[in-house]
Amino acid sequence: MMHIGCIGLGHMGSGMAANILHAGHVVTVYNRTAAKTERLAAQGATVARTIGEACRGEAVLTMLANDEAVQEVAYGQGGLIACLGRGALHIASSTISPALSRKLAADHQAAGQRFVAAPVFGRPDMAAAGKLFVVAAGPDDALAMAAPILDAIGQRTFTVAAAPEAANLVKLSGNFLIASVIESLGEAMALVGKTGVDRNAYLDILTSTLFGAPVYKTYGTLLAEGKFSPAGFAAPLGHKDIRLTLAAAEELRVPMPVASLLHDRFLALLANGGEDLDWAAIGRLSAVDAGEATHPGREDRKPVASRSNDT
Repeated sequence: MMHIGCIGLGHMGSGMAANILHAGHVVTVYNRTAAKTERLAAQGATVARTIGEACRGEAVLTMLANDEAVQEVAYGQGGLIACLGRGALHIASSTISPALSRKLAADHQAAGQRFVAAPVFGRPDMAAAGKLFVVAAGPDDALAMAAPILDAIGQRTFTVAAAPEAANLVKLSGNFLIASVIESLGEAMALVGKTGVDRNAYLDILTSTLFGAPVYKTYGTLLAEGKFSPAGFAAPLGHKDIRLTLAAAEELRVPMPVASLLHDRFLALLANGGEDLDWAAIGRLSAVDAGEATHPGREDRKPVASRSNDT
């Protein structure tokens, strides 16, 4: 049993914290919006009034939206680096830049603390079920300390390197590939949809023959049914991840022309009111370009006349 702080209780973090609690650990939760702590408090978690109060145990897990949110929690008076004890562990499960992960590792080490980057693959339903896939990187002693916590949130942990930023790069590359699948599925559905082929029937053909992987079934269903709200993973987060991917690619001098296309797709979605939609909505833009669908960010407007089954 460990005493663990969980900071960030959004769609993913709340499920992760609940599974750590259910695994028998003593959990203290902190969230900027205090109302999000209530469900976990009812299950036995202690609610922290400050970040520092969540840092009194052996470890803290953070699950936050972006680099800026992680920096706000980690640095400054009352932040993680100031409040964690010597030898304590920070597990960062947020999808952040490799550059920030590298900085966090160095600053935690300088403070006598441990750091592991452990971003995850999976949507909120998998987080709630404790079935995430975890990509972890860090020094051996820190990884050993993190193992019981990672076992509580995921079905498998992949250890990739001693340098924490490697895990963040793997995570970004995976999200780039998911977005690429969404875009290519959207283009293919726009093509066949213009002849009147039912999108669900088309998806059944694809997933029963060529593409049986869960990513095709999950996002193909969202595209076929046009279900982009409520968002399991919001479009601004997808845009952020592709932006971070391109920044890492520039630093490493790796051309990624498809990532550049995806960046523009996310910008187009956000520019047309798609901030609250699931990132899968970029896959509908090909049907919009083909004159077969209303822009997903403008569903309150009169639909474009269509021969397909878009609405």
